[in-house]
Amino acid sequence: MSNLISARELGARLSAPELRVIDVRASLTDPQAGRRLYGAGHLPGAVFLSLEDDLSGRAQEHGGRHPLPDMFTFAETLRTHGVGDESEVVVYDDSGGMIAARLWWLLRYAGFGGARVLDGGFSAWTEAGLAVTQAVPTFDPVPLTLRLRPGMVASMAEVQAKLGDAGVTLIDARSPERYRGEVEPLDKKAGHIPGAINKPFIENLEHGHFKSPEALSARFAEAAGEVILYCGSGVSAAHNALALEEAGIRGVKLYVGSWSDWSSHDENPVATGDDT
Repeated sequence: MSNLISARELGARLSAPELRVIDVRASLTDPQAGRRLYGAGHLPGAVFLSLEDDLSGRAQEHGGRHPLPDMFTFAETLRTHGVGDESEVVVYDDSGGMIAARLWWLLRYAGFGGARVLDGGFSAWTEAGLAVTQAVPTFDPVPLTLRLRPGMVASMAEVQAKLGDAGVTLIDARSPERYRGEVEPLDKKAGHIPGAINKPFIENLEHGHFKSPEALSARFAEAAGEVILYCGSGVSAAHNALALEEAGIRGVKLYVGSWSDWSSHDENPVATGDDT
């Protein structure tokens, strides 16, 4: 089954009792933007989770701008919103799936397999003429079993140890300009992890929707051996994880701290220009 769902398909399933819809619209420059958007109108039955408060832990000197949340707290948040072991979850944003993919990935990391991303996000829903509401739903808490999958995560030490390993493909999801080190609007240093190839997450999309599995497979043809993904802070790299899954390439790892963690350590090497 695809990890994506169309607006029309979701609209037809909206009354399913096991369905839970989660709005994760966000702005990386305005932490309250998502809540305002949710308050102005959202999909019927959707609850809101915050990138900063629910999908991330508190940033420290090291570890990146969006470290993993405490997973027990994360699971409890899901339970209080009625997400349980038997639930079907659909996640959406208005960022091309970037934030939604972060939650999709977190749910898989937590051991929950029944999650999909609304392809095209909130825009696809409204463009299809489907209803929005300002009503905030409430759900009774339900059992949710946390089954962490640590094999989905690569630590900084693991990335350090595998630099130059021909059996490892390191993929950077940021823009080409940030990858090459021409600009760096957010983090301590400009550049990329040596040996990484650049696959900007935005190129997984065409007209706001994910490309076909065949097109994604061709796009990631270089993803051989062990695949480790990173970006600026572990958000847009999850978009590449979703695209790879759609392409049939599974078992990839996410370096959650990503460039914001790597560049905070003076001892880590930095490359600039094209490394491909």
